[in-house]
Amino acid sequence: MLQRGGGLRALWLVLLGVAACPSAVSAATGLVYVSHERSDNIVMLNKEDEVVGQIKTCARPRGMTRTPDKKSLIVACGNDDTIAVYDLASRTLIKRFRDVPDPETFDLHPNGRDLYISNEDDSECSVLNLETGEITAHYATGPEPEGVLATPDGKRVFVASEAGNLVHVIDVPSGKVVKDIVVGTRPRRFALSPDGKELWVSCEIAGIVDVIDTATLQSKGQISFLPKGMRREQVTPVDLVMTRDGKTAYVALGRANHVAVVDVASRAVKDYILVGRRPWGMRFSTDEKTLYVANGLSDDLSIVDLASGKVRKTVPVGMVPYGIIVDD
Repeated sequence: MLQRGGGLRALWLVLLGVAACPSAVSAATGLVYVSHERSDNIVMLNKEDEVVGQIKTCARPRGMTRTPDKKSLIVACGNDDTIAVYDLASRTLIKRFRDVPDPETFDLHPNGRDLYISNEDDSECSVLNLETGEITAHYATGPEPEGVLATPDGKRVFVASEAGNLVHVIDVPSGKVVKDIVVGTRPRRFALSPDGKELWVSCEIAGIVDVIDTATLQSKGQISFLPKGMRREQVTPVDLVMTRDGKTAYVALGRANHVAVVDVASRAVKDYILVGRRPWGMRFSTDEKTLYVANGLSDDLSIVDLASGKVRKTVPVGMVPYGIIVDD
């Protein structure tokens, strides 16, 4: 753990970009980063969709995010009970925060300092202070927490409990869990509408997306999926992303081997895009013209041209790809 000394704290303020300063934000690398649960590495792809290198990591890297200054990559290493930070320019390890039990994924609070982490085996969400290296809070959850989402205003954090079929609502100012929302079986990931009014939750075993009204904190509807030729039990949605204009959502359907295209306003499924085996994590390119899809059973990345709704290229990556960061 980092100590409280002023010199180290000042160093981390610079490295982590806690003080928001436009001149401190680094230029994008132009790369796509993919973490792999079994290869213990992060593979990098360039603008030509070619693998151009890798970063060897600690064991079982899963969730990832960039620091606010875009200079570093924060990675959850589940089998090492570690949050690791890598410098993107040099591709080297900067720091390990140890003794973080079985981190799966996380979200960085808008303050740029507090990392809300799902600790899968401990049935809790912990908060890591990136300046001091201290765990500053523990929130009890249902069994097997995974998805974590902090709202842009920083007032709430949502945590999904896979085995509890719950979404926990953390009120950040009071430091309390203020609501447990019952959703479909095995909730996994979140997408928040740009206006903040709806929280979409993928429910893997139920084969649906639950839509939560963020004003009432109650479910207001569900979306079901069934690509042609698939059985209902094959539909296991996990990751989901929503366009910046709030009009279209994309849902990775797991063992159904498709990504669903959903009209947000009507909640109607407009199309299904065939990708690799068990699509899991997803991210847009910054211009939202491309969707990157990590396929956990075929060990590859589907690169989807969203104008045509077709996969333009499939790239072999590492074993069991999980998370994606696009730094373009």
